[in-house]
Amino acid sequence: MVERQLRGRDIVDENVLEAMGRVPRELFLPEDERRRAYADAALPIGHDQTISQPYMVARIAEALSLRAGERVLDVGTGSGYQAAVLAELGADVVTIERIPDLAERAREALAEAGHPEVQVRIGDGTLGLPDLAPFDAIAVAAAAPAFPETLYEQLRPRGRLVVPVGGQRAQRLELIVRSPEGPAVVHSVPCRFVPLVGEEGFAPGG
Repeated sequence: MVERQLRGRDIVDENVLEAMGRVPRELFLPEDERRRAYADAALPIGHDQTISQPYMVARIAEALSLRAGERVLDVGTGSGYQAAVLAELGADVVTIERIPDLAERAREALAEAGHPEVQVRIGDGTLGLPDLAPFDAIAVAAAAPAFPETLYEQLRPRGRLVVPVGGQRAQRLELIVRSPEGPAVVHSVPCRFVPLVGEEGFAPGG
């Protein structure tokens, strides 16, 4: 996976490549999907949610340019795999999921993968976690319909936000930096994620 899907494309950050190589992706999948754990694809995890394609997990991690000890908010826990990769990079990770069943399974998978220190919260990820803000970085693994103002406001100065923005069928993965002049979109690439559901996202089933 690391050599063909990541290094063989355009992922160049060695720390990200090594972290992806260490995290056992199969632990974050239902039993009947584990044989496909390292496929170049998003896979179903129940509740109409998916574990993201390895390449997109790596793109998000690389774009965040994390330093050890930084506080990171992972929005849309899902399987917990993205949170595990971020923790493997040395970040202090808290992740939020709106579906309690997924949150509990992610908590168990994170512990089994060696990251019981990752905090898993249940709630509306579109509103972030103001009680723990500010964050050095925020990763969003679901598509927002518009610029996520509330999440942006929970960044430290020069903090980074990576988020897919667009409609439900196609988006652009944007890296947004909090600057004194306001939000600065550093770069974006085409992508496709499940919808970000919540007060400042899409309506459930919409």
